[in-house]
Amino acid sequence: MKVACAQALAALAREDVPDEVAAAYRGRKLKFGRDYIIPTPFDPRLIWYIPPFVAQAAMDSGVARRPIADMDAYRVSLRSRLDPSAALMQNISGAVRAGPNKRIVFAEGEETAVIRAAWAFKQAELGTPVLLGREELIRKNAAEAGLNFDDMGIDIVNARISEHNAEYVDWLYGRLQRRGYLKRDVQRMINQDRNYFGAAMCARGQADAMVTGVTRNFNMVLKEVRRVLDVRERMIGLSIVLARGRTLFVADTSIHELPDAEDLADIACQAAATVRRLGRNPRVAFLSYSTFGNPPGDRGEMIREAIRLLDQRGVDFEYEGEMPAELALDPEARAAYPFMRLSKDANVLVMPGIHSASISTRLVQALGGATVIGPLLVGLERSVQIVSLGASVSEIITAATFAAYEEGAMGEE
Repeated sequence: MKVACAQALAALAREDVPDEVAAAYRGRKLKFGRDYIIPTPFDPRLIWYIPPFVAQAAMDSGVARRPIADMDAYRVSLRSRLDPSAALMQNISGAVRAGPNKRIVFAEGEETAVIRAAWAFKQAELGTPVLLGREELIRKNAAEAGLNFDDMGIDIVNARISEHNAEYVDWLYGRLQRRGYLKRDVQRMINQDRNYFGAAMCARGQADAMVTGVTRNFNMVLKEVRRVLDVRERMIGLSIVLARGRTLFVADTSIHELPDAEDLADIACQAAATVRRLGRNPRVAFLSYSTFGNPPGDRGEMIREAIRLLDQRGVDFEYEGEMPAELALDPEARAAYPFMRLSKDANVLVMPGIHSASISTRLVQALGGATVIGPLLVGLERSVQIVSLGASVSEIITAATFAAYEEGAMGEE
């Protein structure tokens, strides 16, 4: 068991060191070598990486009295003690691995964090990453991070010299020529902007999905992607909040600033469909400062109209509103309203505006005790995930995994 522990520590020390460890050491990048031969005490992977090796050695030697039947499940349970999102992401990752291999474009491929995320994505067998950028710079930054792409076979594509460059220019010019763009404008976009090139790869079938946003703000990236890809259905931002054993899906957290009644109804339908693809039974609550008309107000009336629209559509999920958060999440609070149609606590929260959605999700994350994933972008014809500026490696991997999962789920429909 001691030997197994030592070998596991040696193996972990050779892995790419996560950002959380660098933060604990004031940003100092740790890389396997004479100054770093064992993981640091602050490495969060220690709790779930090492014990399974020790447990397996105990089982093999006959010391263990209660053998572990499912080592993967044991590893997930250990990881969940530190990260509430571990179980959810394990289910998504398992589905991605079991499905067809997906080519995922990492648009900002020259960034070190993106390179490390693509490396981890490939190592985890979640798909085939494609890094966009200049090959010599990508390899240089990868080497400085202690990674050797020759060992992994990660694809690198330079937009300017790609064999598909002319094809993408002609195709995109056909889309944009009546929107005020000259062909030389489109050529510049394809040559110099990797969001256009990466989205074109997805649109033309050379890739399945894309991750971007590390170096640009959300709205700028979304405008660029929307010039290349169409909206398949209502586009929304969906954030996943994991806290105290509860999983909540919050919409819309990135697209509609002040949705009207029809927008709210569509947001609810899109959120419910996405939650169902994630293996959950959606129960939708429309949140508001008011409770079923008290006090009255324009936004409350907007929600009531959205409820009437859903009544007319005959949707196949539970929904109710308008209500404050405690009614949606506390069965005792709902006792005073016996007419409510929710059979259990709501797990999909539709916000009255992007301000309330963004503020609430960021607030619970800032206060601690909750993990927030997203906002995840849903509704484009191909899955594109836009991470926040300066996103961490783990956030980029999560976005890439969800992109692969969402693309696979849409392909089955």
